[in-house]
Amino acid sequence: MKRVSIAKVEPLTTARALRGPFDYRLPAEMADVGIGSVVRVPFGRQRVLGVVVDLAESSDLPPERLAEPIEAMETGVPAELVRLGLWVAREYCSTPSRGLQLVLPPGVEVRKRRNRPRVELPGVALADAAAPQLLPEQARAVEEIAAALDGEAQAPRKLLLNGVTGSGKTEVYLAAVEAALAQGRGAIVLVPEIGLAPQAVSRFRARLGDRIAVLHSALTGAERYDEWRRLRSNEASVCVGPRSAVFAPVQNLGLIVIDEEHDPSYKQENDPCYDARAVARRRAEDCGAVFVAGTATPRPESWLELPRIELPCRVDGRRLPPVEVVDMRGADPRSGPLHPATWEGLEDVRRAGAKAIVMINRRGFAPWLTCRSCGHNWSCPNCDVSLIAHLHSGRLVCHHCAHAEALPQICSECASTTISRAGAGTERIEGLLEERLAPMPVFRLDSDAAAGRNAHADILERFGAARSGVLVGTQMVAKGHDFPEVTLSAILDADATLRFPDFRAEERTFAMVAQLAGRSGRGEAGGEVIVQTLAPDAASVAFAARHDAAGFLAGEIERRRLLRYPPFSHLVRIVLKAESTQRLEETASRLATELGEALPEGADLLGPAPMFRVRNRHRCRLLVKADDREGAIAAVRESVERLASDRALRDVALSVDVEPQ
Repeated sequence: MKRVSIAKVEPLTTARALRGPFDYRLPAEMADVGIGSVVRVPFGRQRVLGVVVDLAESSDLPPERLAEPIEAMETGVPAELVRLGLWVAREYCSTPSRGLQLVLPPGVEVRKRRNRPRVELPGVALADAAAPQLLPEQARAVEEIAAALDGEAQAPRKLLLNGVTGSGKTEVYLAAVEAALAQGRGAIVLVPEIGLAPQAVSRFRARLGDRIAVLHSALTGAERYDEWRRLRSNEASVCVGPRSAVFAPVQNLGLIVIDEEHDPSYKQENDPCYDARAVARRRAEDCGAVFVAGTATPRPESWLELPRIELPCRVDGRRLPPVEVVDMRGADPRSGPLHPATWEGLEDVRRAGAKAIVMINRRGFAPWLTCRSCGHNWSCPNCDVSLIAHLHSGRLVCHHCAHAEALPQICSECASTTISRAGAGTERIEGLLEERLAPMPVFRLDSDAAAGRNAHADILERFGAARSGVLVGTQMVAKGHDFPEVTLSAILDADATLRFPDFRAEERTFAMVAQLAGRSGRGEAGGEVIVQTLAPDAASVAFAARHDAAGFLAGEIERRRLLRYPPFSHLVRIVLKAESTQRLEETASRLATELGEALPEGADLLGPAPMFRVRNRHRCRLLVKADDREGAIAAVRESVERLASDRALRDVALSVDVEPQ
């Protein structure tokens, strides 16, 4: 057998124009280096880390021109994850380096670490960890998943668990994971938010003990490494976490579960803009694993593509709560952001000593600050957006670049004191509730209140432990929480998402209303839902009020079919950024010309279209709409790489988002 002597290495650099992998000669003492090994290599005048992506017996270059790796790191990654990282890079028009960095262990440069105790996360304590008796619908769901795990010929290996809120989907996940473990296989369970991880981990650890590991960015680097190492060594065989956990080094992977699969937070916003749901499906295919997506509000894509398992009823046998849609078009503006019917419902909650959830999907106190005398409004100096008033911190804040300045007492233009705060955010609603519902405690959950380590879980834990209270916040309050004492859920400005120029606006509004409605009425006292809206007749609001996901999806799918929107076409967005508007326009025009010639037949190219300025950089975008997904992605990738390799365009940044959300 010939000796493998060449390692093909992808350097971990940020350069988009770099074309790897590069060949390195392996010395005899590095005979154990293989695919997935992390090595430090000489690269030009630098010494950089790289990942071995392939091995060969020879190179196109003569041996004397090949350098040797300087050293091999202690920990590498499985070959399966190397392939997955490179697939992500290709599929999402990124670089091999950025794709591989997704699968690397945390703190890869640290060669030796002390043993540390297992990561403990705060969560909801469970009184009884002995698995509960499954209802017939749950048992049938588990049987279908188990049949797929057993490899039965007729059993589909990709499934949609379509269950109403409170139908016991988590118990199905737990039983499915136990079935995978019984076969000696591992599992990954994805949740949409870091803040939901402690609650999920608590339930899984109560049943499965130390076989559970957790991975997410709120852990320290050392904690993440320890959990990663436990999975890599098979000390732990189940990983729970948000989207990045899809890259966990679970051994002999048999099952991937996506909880709340409709949630847009499964889409990464930075390069590579991967969708963890698509990555999970790809990984499941490569590993021969079963893929299960669960939700009460399925995406049209999943509804059409995946065989469904239905959980139509709540586990407690109760009906879903009645929903009252309140038309705000005729409301007295002097009554403020809460309708009298909403106030009445909240006061009933206070008198009963129960709990309520109030959602407004806008943080801060007020979204606009205006001088009534001269009309001046406060906007960000770096971005083309208004500054948001945050009363607790006494600052005006830009939610795009984090620019902040003191909350003004007088107008900087005319010295008037007639400054008006328009609109409402979570801070203002919190203040109104505290003033009117005292002494009932009010808990606020948004990205400001939950900024500290474990703050998200702490807020939920305090709300859960309180005898009575109101939880007010952004869409965080609608995601997967189970509080039986909640008898009222109210959503303010429910149609806000309908005002966005996005073909998914109806879908998102339906999911938001339906998910929040599902937080109410899980206990013996029952519950109700109030939806405040300026668009009571919108399909998304009307169907959500009837808890009719199937009805909404039927109309939404037909609308998309007629307009040729996903899933009946595929979108690729390219965003260009530059400080100079002239350079931006020239580059965008060049890219549009190249793309117009390279795109597959029948593809549409929209733009360049201007976008608002962010962080002192002007922006524009192009949008490709195509039936041929692979052809469109390939054309975009090649065109962007050509522009990135042009040194004259170094002052223009490009980013690509495949299937933008």
